Amino acid sequence: MSVKIQSVAKALPPYTRPTGEIMPYLDLWLAGQDERFIRKVKKIFENAAVDQRYSIMNAEEVFRTTSFEDKNNLYIREGTELGKRCLQGALEKAGLQGGDIDFIITVSCTGFMIPSMDAYLINALQLRQDIVRLPVTEMGCAAGVSGMIYAYQFLKANPGKRAAVIAVESPTATFQHQDFSMANIVSAAIFGDGAACVILSSHEEDPGPVILGTEMYHFYEATHLMGFHLSNNGLQMVLDIAVPEQIASHFGDIIYPFLERHGTSIEEVNQLIFHPGGRKIIQTVEELFSGSGKNIDDTKEVLRLYGNMSSATVLYVLERILDRGVPAGDKGLMLSFGPGFSAQRILLQW
Repeated sequence: MSVKIQSVAKALPPYTRPTGEIMPYLDLWLAGQDERFIRKVKKIFENAAVDQRYSIMNAEEVFRTTSFEDKNNLYIREGTELGKRCLQGALEKAGLQGGDIDFIITVSCTGFMIPSMDAYLINALQLRQDIVRLPVTEMGCAAGVSGMIYAYQFLKANPGKRAAVIAVESPTATFQHQDFSMANIVSAAIFGDGAACVILSSHEEDPGPVILGTEMYHFYEATHLMGFHLSNNGLQMVLDIAVPEQIASHFGDIIYPFLERHGTSIEEVNQLIFHPGGRKIIQTVEELFSGSGKNIDDTKEVLRLYGNMSSATVLYVLERILDRGVPAGDKGLMLSFGPGFSAQRILLQW
């Protein structure tokens, strides 16, 4: 019995601006700061390798001081709509109805909802009343792949079932107006909002690339590298400058033994489906693969077009590759990093 990826669909929020049009808002936000500091911040935005990004709110709202409650309410309202749209899109691509889904996983780290988003999606799309729910929070950028791993484990144990993994994120709703730290600035420069849904199936007749294996890799003593601090003003970004260095130092242990355990090697992997964490992480990964003839062009293009949308971003890379078409027999490697610190991996074959 195999588990396959049946479809992937994204949903984008209504507001978008190229990075160049955000600069005037930076001038307003940084008013009164040292001129050298202002130039440094603008340089970070200009060099982030993000040409545009999308948001659940317009730029004026992003840079306007509002309460944590107001931003979270916006996250709930707009995020639920994005979740509904991407789930509908994935169902349509797969030729399915809402009642064909047996397991629903929602992943997000940029806001709070109780009941979780899956409850609202069950109502909106009239999903099955006996559907199994799993909301996943607090796993950050890794959660898109994490959700797929949980779905794979469920489907592997339950033949003839389908699962929907919905990733919805609004990092712009976490922007801290009184925080001029590098973590908040870098976060604002690279992150954008978005959502994506992937449908997985253990129906033998369903098409799609087969999942050959999944694993997680956890870094010891690295909880300080990435995450959020819950302050009175909301979710405050924690982002250590050592993240690319830590990834580089563990990269061999993350990639090669995993592939070997599943009877393959990096030379046999044709499709690299990597989470675009940011320009420095992409550069680090490219350097590590420099001698293998591999590229992560799709990862770079997703970052350029949309920014880092936390857990949803790797699913945008996956959608690009699936929609383009992949030759039968090709193998693919999905990889994302997130708070913990951890790396999540999935091996695919078309």
